[in-house]
Amino acid sequence: MEAETLYNLLQLPKEATPPADEELLQGQKKKYLSPTSRADPKLAELQKVLMEWINTQLHSEHIVVRSLEEDMFDGLILHHLFQKLAALKVEAEEIALTAASQRRKLEVVLEAANQSLQVEELQVKWSVETIFNKDLLATLHLLVALAKRFQPDLPLPSNVQVEMVTTESTRSGLKSKKLVEQLTDCSTDKDQPSKDVFDELFKLAPEKAIVNFVNQKLDRLGLSVQNLDTQFSDGVILLLLIGQLEGFFLHLKEFYLTPSSPAEMLHNVTLALELLKDEGLLSYPISPEDIVNKDAKSTLRVLYSLFYKHKLKESTDGMPCGSLN
Repeated sequence: MEAETLYNLLQLPKEATPPADEELLQGQKKKYLSPTSRADPKLAELQKVLMEWINTQLHSEHIVVRSLEEDMFDGLILHHLFQKLAALKVEAEEIALTAASQRRKLEVVLEAANQSLQVEELQVKWSVETIFNKDLLATLHLLVALAKRFQPDLPLPSNVQVEMVTTESTRSGLKSKKLVEQLTDCSTDKDQPSKDVFDELFKLAPEKAIVNFVNQKLDRLGLSVQNLDTQFSDGVILLLLIGQLEGFFLHLKEFYLTPSSPAEMLHNVTLALELLKDEGLLSYPISPEDIVNKDAKSTLRVLYSLFYKHKLKESTDGMPCGSLN
């Protein structure tokens, strides 16, 4: 049974999230994200980047994260992720069926992660309690810290802030206060070289240069490309292009030459991305589903990684070599 299927079967019933206006007993406090922050596109982008990063890291284990709040709280995925990132074996029970055992597992994993991150107790912005209670802010703080420690070149969106609302029940009634928390660093001029330059490149509409490059390489196979979004979605041309550029010979048994279903297309694209990662060409996590779903930016990002590596060879092949304008 695949790990993802096993994980879904082992999930305990999800408790309903209490509403923001839930009645509090005197002295009790409740902390939650403001509705404005929940709807912030930058927060959504941060979650998307982190989920794609986790899914890329754990792809070989067939683990897929679809919600940071719902999928990280029990320590199972954090256990696999931290072991992969730190190349360490963390002794914790693999299968935790009860809430008590899940909490113990989470505690062991967080203790190991905190030691690796070398954060002081007073600086830690997450805890067993907050992660286990599906606190999105605490989960994000932890994952951002892990990403900065183990993959500092991961292009996290800069200056992501959230507004937290704390409500307290007192003798005189409910009191609320707001506090802004910083999730990712503010970008400065010094940060510019480490930014994901493809985002700026994408604004320049580089499709024409990349189409010409692709067609030059595919000409010897009698193939040509006009539409990058649709013609690469099944992975066939992408695999053939990688084979031409990187000198791979792919046996027909390894991929579907005429895929007839989304699953076969996904198989092809996943294989292509794994080949690129093995060659060190993908520094940014890309979801194979995005390619299959004809996401233009993801498709161009993959093709640009090949273009960037091989464009200098064009001059030796008698082809024009110039900057991407």
